[in-house]
Amino acid sequence: MEKLLEIKDLKVYFELKRSLLGKKRIVYAVDNVSFDVYKGETLGIVGESGCGKSTLARSLVGLNDITDGNVVFLGKDNLAKADSKRWHALRQEIQFIFQDPVASLNPRMTVAEIIAEPLNVYYPKMKDEEVLAKVLDMMHLVGLSDNQINRYPQEFSGGQCQRIGIARALVLNPKLIICDESVSALDVSIKAQIINLLKDLQKKLSLTVIFISHDLSVVKHICDRVLVMYLGNIMELATKEVIYKNHHHPYTQALLAAVPSANPKVEKHKHVKPLEGELPSPLHPPQGCVFSTRCPLADDGCKSARPELRYMDDGALVACFKA
Repeated sequence: MEKLLEIKDLKVYFELKRSLLGKKRIVYAVDNVSFDVYKGETLGIVGESGCGKSTLARSLVGLNDITDGNVVFLGKDNLAKADSKRWHALRQEIQFIFQDPVASLNPRMTVAEIIAEPLNVYYPKMKDEEVLAKVLDMMHLVGLSDNQINRYPQEFSGGQCQRIGIARALVLNPKLIICDESVSALDVSIKAQIINLLKDLQKKLSLTVIFISHDLSVVKHICDRVLVMYLGNIMELATKEVIYKNHHHPYTQALLAAVPSANPKVEKHKHVKPLEGELPSPLHPPQGCVFSTRCPLADDGCKSARPELRYMDDGALVACFKA
């Protein structure tokens, strides 16, 4: 498969104000992450709140500065070194769907103005009738009707606002869509509709999608591969079949065990205990394996050295000495 995005040794650090003693304080939000994204696939990125998945997503569209590493887009553009002028051009190819569908829309703009805004920015000479036709096409594509074109965001439900956000992201025909928890704020029934819409659009438009979520049941439905993050590091990366049926990392196992089952018998006989302890601070990550402070299998070796990602027989990439 052809690579759309190549991420190598990516680091995103945030420097905080110095302490009272004058010591430099750094948040290691994303720490030495490497993976590839292939054309036409949907890659899910999962993990607990604070694991760095949203920071990673925002760094891929220039919303967070990249501290170190390389992010190569289409084999030529290194996003880590792109200036503001280059980012302006790149954003035609890479679009973002935000977590809060209502807050991501300007309440003073109509649906037509919101969806047309990217066209006005990148194609200022496009005729008004062409812009209107494109806006209507996008509205139909995401399940909105013509008579909603002059309404404002506050007149819509959360699910409808997310459809508007999706239409705005797609109007420039991008190659990559990044969805940052884009269904987490929605009701269950509306969530299912938006997930199915994204899945249909991905096939219809041959999109490449990075789907950020903490809901593993949603990721299972929509994604081809799954990347598991913990405290800014990759724990496991594999196809969804491997992740859900033959996972290797104890953290992946704990995440899956936390997903409630609709079958009471299955729920009753779960044998994996929930994770104990708190997520360590990214200001002071553990010296060895970052998961060692909560891992039931950790020993002294895990606490003294950090495991490298290695391939398993089924093609999974795993960072664990015990796998």
